[in-house]
Amino acid sequence: MLTLASKLKRDDGLKGSRTSASASDSTRRVSVRDRLLVKDEGYYQGGKFQFETEVPDAYNMVPPKVKCLTRIWHPNITETGDICLSLLREHSIDGTGWAPTRTLKDVVWGLNSLFTDLLNFDDPLNIEAAEHHLRDKEDFRNKVEDYIKRYAR
Repeated sequence: MLTLASKLKRDDGLKGSRTSASASDSTRRVSVRDRLLVKDEGYYQGGKFQFETEVPDAYNMVPPKVKCLTRIWHPNITETGDICLSLLREHSIDGTGWAPTRTLKDVVWGLNSLFTDLLNFDDPLNIEAAEHHLRDKEDFRNKVEDYIKRYAR
């Protein structure tokens, strides 16, 4: 698995040193783009998915903002890149949301889990993808494979 964590480890000494393009902008943000490679299991095996993580000034009190930049057919990620992952929520009903004790490594592991054990068809963000899976699992798999071939290589 190629992870954001390895890049963060290398860039750890640069924390807060990157600023936005506008000199008048008082908020400093770290924005990292990296790919997550899904290994040999599940619907998304072999896909390479790019994510952008924006770490706000209020981090670690608030979660980072994460977006999937690779087009994907997934019940918990919209085709425009919005992600449904409890630990990215500032306030979560189930108690698994963001906490100041969480780290960016937790985010990387959470994203990886969306492709394996946290793949959730019962509480989807992309309702169309979840319903597609319920109607026809084989056709769902074919569409996922098509998206991987077209967008995630």
